[in-house]
Amino acid sequence: MSSDVPYRADVTATTAQILEDHDSLEVGEETAVVVSIAGRLMLRRDQGRLAFGVLQDSTGRIQLFAMAKSTPDFDGFTGLNIGDWVLVTGIVMNTKRGELSVRVDEWTVLAHAQRSFPDKWHGISDQDLRYRQRYVDLWVTEEARTSFRQRSQIIASMRNWLAERDFIEVETPILHPIPGGAHAKPFTTHHNALDRELYLRIAPELYLKRLVVGGMERVFEIGRVFRNEGMSTRHNPEFTMLELYWAYADHNDMMTLTEEMVAAVAIDVLGTTTIDYDGRELDVSAPWRRATMEDLILEHAGVEVSLDTPLDELRALCEKFGVEHEAHYGPGKLILEIYEKTTESELWGPVFVTDYPAEVSPLSREHRERPGYTERFEPIVAGRELGNGFSELQDPAVQRERFESQEADRDAGDDEAMVVDEDYIRALEYGLPGTAGLGIGIDRLVMLLTGTTTIRDVVLFPTLRPEQGSADEPAPEPDVTS
Repeated sequence: MSSDVPYRADVTATTAQILEDHDSLEVGEETAVVVSIAGRLMLRRDQGRLAFGVLQDSTGRIQLFAMAKSTPDFDGFTGLNIGDWVLVTGIVMNTKRGELSVRVDEWTVLAHAQRSFPDKWHGISDQDLRYRQRYVDLWVTEEARTSFRQRSQIIASMRNWLAERDFIEVETPILHPIPGGAHAKPFTTHHNALDRELYLRIAPELYLKRLVVGGMERVFEIGRVFRNEGMSTRHNPEFTMLELYWAYADHNDMMTLTEEMVAAVAIDVLGTTTIDYDGRELDVSAPWRRATMEDLILEHAGVEVSLDTPLDELRALCEKFGVEHEAHYGPGKLILEIYEKTTESELWGPVFVTDYPAEVSPLSREHRERPGYTERFEPIVAGRELGNGFSELQDPAVQRERFESQEADRDAGDDEAMVVDEDYIRALEYGLPGTAGLGIGIDRLVMLLTGTTTIRDVVLFPTLRPEQGSADEPAPEPDVTS
């Protein structure tokens, strides 16, 4: 880095502010307004004693207008590289061709781009390169900038919506002594001072419910969770989750909260509840349909199943539909596997899938009307699970039985099953009132509201396979489309 590059820059305006404040300037009109703007030089065109550039900052683009007779070091300005960071000071004006511009009365290089930016850059055609070099992608791909701006707005909108309803935001541990709160394989790490294994959290659920026991009646957390699973258009090993818990409420209350919150966020960020997703229209306005898992299987797979269906028949259905299953699976697990294979992806929705079997819902309270089932739901939108919610299990003795059943599944080879959490059981023994809980995958909600079909487009730095070649090899130059 050159020693003459300044440590800081006095910026007085953004491109968006200039465009908004001076959108009524007449052709050829000059103002007395002097601004200092900073950003990257994304385009430059020289015409003899005149030069034009396009400066881009985080809010947009604006033209730069330089004249040999008034621009200091005009030759130096015309020698700038595309991608160089510059600070430009000058009056706001409109050129004779009607282009709102900043006249280059002073300019300073803030940083040199030592890798080339093409003159006409409309995006990177290599998708893998976009994700590896997000620092380039954000400059050259308008859709990426828009998506991540909307992601920030979505999260802020959710926070505000919950705060207006007296929910308190908290932070709970990311390093857990035992994995719990969801069916997933954890990442493990080692704490040297304690000389013990710890686990990156797969969900904050059990800590948040401890807080309800402690008297925090409406509580939520937005944070990273980690699951040691495969990668796909819907899965990244680390992702962002909203989890909230609401004392004195049940799963029906939570379904109403879910549909109202998603609709409110859509209106806040997009101005509408109607979304164009993957070429189809989708309306997320409340209310959403509610249907049992078994009714939906009947609708889409044409078979009638329940917990009373003999195991041999359920296994035969698994064979018929190509569903992988294990010998130790009970009827509830087999029904869930059939549903996920035949039905979930067909649900355009939005729809709340309800009445999950207790076998696959170890933290959910038993259904008040259907023995063997729980008051659990999953919101499905555009064929994808958006979240998970239920009336919370309150009985510590039943919770111990559920944990022990999960531990038996783990011993049988299910490395996603939970283990017994003695401290959580102890917390329940102090008393948990009727409580409803909800988890929403923030990344999937952002995908939905931005019309994005792959999670990598809404995660700034997704997990990727190692690059080809050695670490000493330079990264490839971006492949661009113009």
